[in-house]
Amino acid sequence: MRILIAEDDDVLADGLTRSLRHSGYAVDHVANGLEADSALSTQNFDLLILDLGLPRMPGLEVLKRLRARGAMLPVLILTAADSVGERVKGLDLGADDYMAKPFALTELEARVRALVRRGAGGGATLMRHGPLAFDQVGRIAYMNDQMLDLSAREVGLLEILLTRSGRLVSKEQLVDHLCEWGEEVSNNAIEVYVHRLRKKIEVGGIRIATVRGLGYCLEKFQPAVATPS
Repeated sequence: MRILIAEDDDVLADGLTRSLRHSGYAVDHVANGLEADSALSTQNFDLLILDLGLPRMPGLEVLKRLRARGAMLPVLILTAADSVGERVKGLDLGADDYMAKPFALTELEARVRALVRRGAGGGATLMRHGPLAFDQVGRIAYMNDQMLDLSAREVGLLEILLTRSGRLVSKEQLVDHLCEWGEEVSNNAIEVYVHRLRKKIEVGGIRIATVRGLGYCLEKFQPAVATPS
């Protein structure tokens, strides 16, 4: 899952970026409102963390333009502790949640997890697909209650396929949601990630179908039917 942080405090932005990357998210950062508006206009993200006190374009204007384009991605706004009016305006313009500075990093991470789940159309922290289970809080996958040894990139890939189970996901969409700015990830690299993940989950009867030239699909789980003896 890919997150955009729009924050002009470099120290705070660096801390948020490091923490969220450690949790397995792809994270990009911009330091002013114009850059945020440009990035949101041209690229896909799963969550926006938006400081309202941005230079060059206020955060509220960034949010207003985002919603005017019909974008539905979740938005977590960051505000000064005494800016109640701005928080109200942000929520009225379509923000999903807010945090007043200073805040506890653990609480922000929990809110990020909740908003990412909500944006993916789910509320539960544990996603299931037959014998496969994925804990979105711990970011750990299990097959028949046995923990799977997955790389960070494989975890991200699995989460995307699970949230879109039964639907086609193109290679371009995978790149958009897995990769940060500056990462050179080719279609061949995506094929390698899918191949590695497929080998680890197919033992449980979970199939990732390849639709040649279009992308991949996590097939609906079909439990084995016992034949009469």
